[in-house]
Formats: sequence, C-alpha cells, structure tokens
Amino acid sequence: MKACDVAIIGAGPYGLSIAAHLKAAGVDFRIFGKPMDLWVNHMPKGMHLKSEGFASCLYDPGRTFTLEIFCKEKGLPYGRIGSPVPLAVFSAYGLEFQRRFVPELEQELVERVHSEGSGFRITLSGGEVLYAQRVVVAVGLTHYAHLPKELASLPKEFVTHSYQQTTLEHFTGKNVGILGAGASAIDLAALLHGAGATVQVITRSSKTRFHDPPRPPGSFFVNRFRRPFTGIGPGWKLWMCANLPLIFRLMPERFRIDKVRRVLGPAPCWFTKEQVVGKVKFQLDSTVVGAEVKEKTVNLQIKDGSGRSTILQFDHLIAATGYRTDVLRLPFLDAGLLSKLVLVETSPALSANFESTVPNLFFVGVTAANTFGPLLRFAFGAGFAAPRLSAYLRRTASRTLQQAIGQPNAPAEPNTTEPITLLQASIQNAPVTTDVAMESSIVAASIPRPEAGSALPAP
Repeated sequence: MKACDVAIIGAGPYGLSIAAHLKAAGVDFRIFGKPMDLWVNHMPKGMHLKSEGFASCLYDPGRTFTLEIFCKEKGLPYGRIGSPVPLAVFSAYGLEFQRRFVPELEQELVERVHSEGSGFRITLSGGEVLYAQRVVVAVGLTHYAHLPKELASLPKEFVTHSYQQTTLEHFTGKNVGILGAGASAIDLAALLHGAGATVQVITRSSKTRFHDPPRPPGSFFVNRFRRPFTGIGPGWKLWMCANLPLIFRLMPERFRIDKVRRVLGPAPCWFTKEQVVGKVKFQLDSTVVGAEVKEKTVNLQIKDGSGRSTILQFDHLIAATGYRTDVLRLPFLDAGLLSKLVLVETSPALSANFESTVPNLFFVGVTAANTFGPLLRFAFGAGFAAPRLSAYLRRTASRTLQQAIGQPNAPAEPNTTEPITLLQASIQNAPVTTDVAMESSIVAASIPRPEAGSALPAP
C-alpha cells in the first residue's frame, strides 16, 4: 500500500493553494479532485464573481502568480477594484495555477477515509488504497447544496438546484421560476433572461437588496480609518473578519455562529441590478407551501405576507437556496470518524491550526467558517489558511514515511493555544506597537500583501 504524509481532498482555491505551499516547503503530499470543479462545472457560464479582482486569487508562497499577472500574460482586461471578474477568466486562471504549481494533482475522487493507526486509509474512485498520516479536507461547497424539503421529492428534470446549472441555452423559450433572491438567484435570472427564457423570481424578502458598487479610492485617512477596504468588503466590521480570524476563533460559539450566518449575506451584486430590474418579474414576500408536478408542469404553491395562497406554474423550477455546511453530509468520511468529531453547530470544531478533534484530520474553507469566521467562506481566505496550515504541517511532519506507518509518532505540537499565544500568532513578527499602529501591524501579518503600487490600503 502506497503512503504519503499529507493527503489533500479537493482541488479548488484552498486545496491548490495549500498544495503549492506544501510543495515549496518540501512536505510529502498527494492531492485529489477535479481542478476548480465548482467554478468550471457548477456555476452558470457568463456569470461574474462577487469578489474584487485583487481578492480573486489563488496563493503560491511568493505571490508570484496573481489574477492580475495572469490577465497581463493573456492580454485580458483586469481591474483591481470595480471591474467584475468574469467566471470564465477566474476558472482559466485557477486551471493555469494548477498546471504551474500543482501538476501532480490526481483527478480522482476520494470514496472513503477510514482511521488506521495514527493516520488514515483512503480509498480512491479508481480502486487504489493508500495510507496518509494527515488528511486535509478542502472540498468547498461541493456537498452542501440545500434544497427545501417541499421540493426534495420532485423529479430532477423539473426541479434542480442552482449548483446543477452550467449552460442555460436549453431554457430558451421556457417559463422558469427561481426560488431565492441572493447572488446565485439574480445571476441566474439575468442570464436566463438573456438566453430568452421567461423568468420569475420568488423570494421571502419584501425587497431585493443589491450590494452597493465599490466607492472610488479616497484619501489615505478615508481608506485607512473611516472605511478600510478588505478582500471581503469595506468597513470596520469586515476589516475585523478579514484580518483577525484567530481572534474570531476565541469568541463565544453563539457569537461566531451568528456572525457567520449574518455577515455578508447572499445579496446580489450591484452590476446585476440593471440586468433584472424591469426585465424579470419578482414575487416578493412569498413562502413556499407545497409543490407538485402535473402534466410536465411544476405547480408551486406559495403564501404571501397577507396569508393569501397562490399557485404559480413553470416549465422548470431552480432552487437558488444556497448551501448549508454540514460535515455529516461528506460522503467519504467514515461513520467512525464522524462520530469522533466535536461540532460547532454542524461544522467541526477546529484548533488554531485547522485540526479537528480527530488528530491529524484538518478542515479548511467554508467548513471551517464557524471557527474562523466569514473570511473562510471566500477564496480570499485561502491567503490566510494556506500559509498557516502548511507551516504547521511542515513543523509537525513525520521524520520518515516508515515511521508514519509503522511506529508511533513523536508527540505533535499541542492543538490548544492560550489566548495571548493566538494574539502573538496574529501579529507574527510585527514589532510591538500600540493602538492604531498595532492594528495595522496585525493586518500586515495576517493577510496576503497586495501587489506593489496598489492605490488601496492592504486588504
């Protein structure tokens, strides 16, 4: 049976960034999955990203291949801020990142992970069985699509989740309903309208709220102190989420869960507003009561705010109802492993180094958001997760592969850390300072540095 020190499950921005860092550090690893699968195969063609250009990157250790560099090489338009990034451009960039930094990616799926000794036995879709001393789960949203129970039993040819939509030409001339009013719903509504479908959006909200367009760069004072800009948005609240994930981890559990749920909700982007307002019908303040398919038509029963019931009819219904992180839905994790996980709601509780209560089992990305905050819901968070986790894995690497398989490991660094140590970890090697200067030092140490010559403060 072949063996490796670290097995990475997932090949999106987090998995590829971690692999690039491990490779540079000389850590033995294997990585499995389809590169950029969510973006290439589970988002509608023609869509644009919500994140700004500077925040839409994967992360190699030297930051030598950003989205900006890729666009310059390919002669593509690029805007650091205020210029929506096309999905096709980001996908192509991610695939090129994989070819350059992680050519050893194995495009196989992991079918099962079992405990074995101090490590794990992994079965791949092609039948290979291998041993890994440590496992990093970096699957993103892949297994978390949420379909309301009222729709779960309906035939898939009539009701789908937005996760299943890539090309939309087959909806031309069709009457399509979209359930939800977040970014995915409005993106789909705009693209379906452009493809020649008749579109109606059904939402519980009484009003569709679009994100505001980014403000143009202002003075140093405005940027730095009044409304600091970050890779997940502007303002002090988002500054703290983006720059202090280790401090966020120390907050009470209920506080963390509430902030992850409420901060940066699923509001649609500013640039989609003109594509749907006055062009797509909105059914506001409506709750789904029931649904059935009769004579190849979806009959959706809704109730409005006044309690009045209505039946809407569609050729097809798309549930753009988001994702709900639930580690128990990861089909490759053995039941024995799952039973040993301590959970924060439905996500694993994690150490400051992303390690779960199952030793040597790590989680990153959206699965780690209930521990580290909203930052981990975005690709931008890989700039925090990749260097931190890879440094920990390098420090605690097994001395030899034979030792990892056949002998007890030397004691690993402890999982728990005192609060003062976490603060020091946030500051890293920054000089000892106070007040605003100290906060600036934390920013500089906690997140990726921006490209030289940037007109904005470090995100």
